Amino acid sequence: MVSIEIVPRSKSLKALSTDELDVDSSVEQLLKLISKTQNVSKDRIRLTMKDATGKQVPLDASKTFAANGISKSTKSITLYTKDLGPQIAWRTVFIIEYFGPLLIHPLFYLFSSIYGQGSFTHTHTQFVAYVLVLLHFLKREFETVFVHKFSNATMPVFNIFKNSSHYWILSGFNLSFFIYGPPTDNSSFSSKFLFYVNDFPAYVNYTLAGLWLFAELSNFTTHLNLASLRSSSNTKNYVIPYGYGFDWVSCPNYFFESLSWLFYALLVGNWSSWVFLVVATGQMWLWAVKKHKRYLKTFGDDYKKLKRKIYVPFLA
Repeated sequence: MVSIEIVPRSKSLKALSTDELDVDSSVEQLLKLISKTQNVSKDRIRLTMKDATGKQVPLDASKTFAANGISKSTKSITLYTKDLGPQIAWRTVFIIEYFGPLLIHPLFYLFSSIYGQGSFTHTHTQFVAYVLVLLHFLKREFETVFVHKFSNATMPVFNIFKNSSHYWILSGFNLSFFIYGPPTDNSSFSSKFLFYVNDFPAYVNYTLAGLWLFAELSNFTTHLNLASLRSSSNTKNYVIPYGYGFDWVSCPNYFFESLSWLFYALLVGNWSSWVFLVVATGQMWLWAVKKHKRYLKTFGDDYKKLKRKIYVPFLA
């Protein structure tokens, strides 16, 4: 057994001492003990220790104390707790995020009087664009409930507003308001620019929709592959993914996501779709770089020799 002293870094938490665990015990066991004795959810507790420089280093709850770098010969440990505040499940966050476009797009498409020009008939291109957006976010909701496994159980509840803004505003209001607007034939120059949408023949719309579907199904396939790599009991067990898309880049799910929005932007031709494509791709590029570096750090030469690009096959 080892003597563990818990020093609180938040006023809502209390000091605690225990000798019920050893260095081969999991950090999760200590979090459960703190949660039980202090009547606070373990998901809102961050447990840290100081390194040689005095910096607070978070402990991985899925590992033992030994696996977190604590020597097996250690007789006493001083750890620190911080209250992260009210938490919300990541799965719930995703469901709320993706619900935004599913609510906003029908609002602007079905209630055309919002534009103040009476009712009007949408073009075939607008209709196809509407269907594709709904299918995309219905797919996202399905993946959230039935496919995705999350490394972290929760996040601070107030972050939901920041996280949701991308979907509710940029892919919700931004796309729907400007893409489902009335005809601009007799409008001012500014209106023609803001509300311009391609009016392609049906065969062009269906061709672009088919390419979009290819990208969406490819994205779904990569998500299934990633989910299969992690057991429900150990969602932080990283392994090298192989298979469709992964032989080209580290993050094919992001690449196929960008590809689907590219075909969508080509379909509608509205400036708002290009803005969304650039912003979404830029964010996913940052995530992909981070994951690529993590793969290289975790697997070293075994991953480096695969010579995978980060995001775009054969390019970058």
